[in-house]
Amino acid sequence: MRNLVLVVVIVLVGTAVYLVATSSSRPPSEWVNSVAVGDLAPDFQLEDTKGNKVSLSDLRGKVVMVNLWATWCPPCIEEMPSMERLHEVMAGDDFVMLAINTEQNGRTVVPEFLKKTPYTFPILYDDKGVVQKLYGVYKFPESFIVGKDGKVVEKVIGPFDWSSAKTINYLKGLVKG
Repeated sequence: MRNLVLVVVIVLVGTAVYLVATSSSRPPSEWVNSVAVGDLAPDFQLEDTKGNKVSLSDLRGKVVMVNLWATWCPPCIEEMPSMERLHEVMAGDDFVMLAINTEQNGRTVVPEFLKKTPYTFPILYDDKGVVQKLYGVYKFPESFIVGKDGKVVEKVIGPFDWSSAKTINYLKGLVKG
């Protein structure tokens, strides 16, 4: 009887994993094609909350933090205050932070979100999922630090304290070259 229960549990868990994987709008084959450290960061052009077009290639020569997030994501919200502090500390340096919202309805939900929790770092809309697909991001938040040469030097999955002294010193070192 105990073995039968174990078999049933395994079948149920396997079925649940299969259903979740196959119900995604992106096929599993795309899940493994994520950008890695050492890769040239894929270029993109997105619109920010003010209607300006921002492209990664225009920022070559600067250190760029590319952060993919969503308003419904508690870990994303958790790291945003430290992102704001980092943005303030790095102001004036050759450092740019791009917080890319990945929601299809981002142009509606982000302005409401910012009314409650205002941030000054640039927020871009990826409402068609172009950058999310290019970078292979399916866990949020996910961040990429792109060096001055356009190559990914760090990849961070999950919330992170971006304003720690160690992180700030590291990023300032990248900026100095």
